[in-house]
Amino acid sequence: MLKRGPAKKVTIYVNEDARYHLQPLYESILSYLLHKGVAGATATRAMAGFGPHQVMHTTKIEFLAEHLPIRIEFVEASEIVDAVLPTLYDMVTDGLIEIHDTTIVKAVVKERPSEEKRLHDKKQGKARLLQIYLSEDDRWNDAPLYDAIVRQLRMMDVSGATVYRGILGYGIKGEPHKKGFLLSHDLPVMVSVIDTAEKLSQAMETIESMMQDGLIVMSDVEVTHLVHSLPSAEDPDAIKPAG
Repeated sequence: MLKRGPAKKVTIYVNEDARYHLQPLYESILSYLLHKGVAGATATRAMAGFGPHQVMHTTKIEFLAEHLPIRIEFVEASEIVDAVLPTLYDMVTDGLIEIHDTTIVKAVVKERPSEEKRLHDKKQGKARLLQIYLSEDDRWNDAPLYDAIVRQLRMMDVSGATVYRGILGYGIKGEPHKKGFLLSHDLPVMVSVIDTAEKLSQAMETIESMMQDGLIVMSDVEVTHLVHSLPSAEDPDAIKPAG
C-alpha cells in the first residue's frame, strides 16, 4: 500500500504493436506489475506522436495508427521500483523508460464494501429489444445517423442504447462492407435498445422516418435488471444534500 512520503514515478513509452511472448507488450508489462504487487498502473493510448525513427503516427491514417505510442505510468516506493526495473529493462527493447523522484501527498484506499453493503434490487419482466441496422456512412442533418438516433432516443427518455461497429458485412444489395488495409468503407453499424413495448413502438416510428436504407428489428425479451441500492442514511460515507 502506498504511503505518504518520497516515492518514484515511472513512465514507460512503447509502441502499441510491440509484442512480448506473442502478447501486446503493454499488456505484458501491466500483468507483470500486477504480479509484483505494484499499487497501480495505467496505460494510455496517444492520438499522435513520433519517436527516434522520425515517423509520425496518427489516428487519422489507419496504417499509421497501428504504431501509436502507449504510455504506461505508475508510482511506487523506491525499493519496489528498484526490484521491477531489471525485468522492465529486458521487456522494453524498443521504447523509453523514465524515472522521476516524486512525493505522495495523500494515498486513499477505501475498503471494498462487504457482501452486506453490496445489496441490489433485482427486477425481472418482459420487455422489447429494438435493433437498428444501418451503415456507418449514413447521415442525418450532416451528422452520423447512428449518433442522431442515439440522441433522439435520449430525448425520448429511452432507458439506454448501445452502438456496435462491425468489421465486415453486406446488406440487401449484396455490396460488401469491410475494414480495409488503409481505410474503412461504409462499415455496418447496429444500434441496440431495450425498453418497454410502449416506448420502443413510439421510438421506432421516429427512427423509421430518419432512415432511408437499413433494417429495424423488434423482438420480445425477458429482462433481469440489477440495480445497486443507494447508501443508507446511517452510512457515514453517504452523500448528503448541501445546506
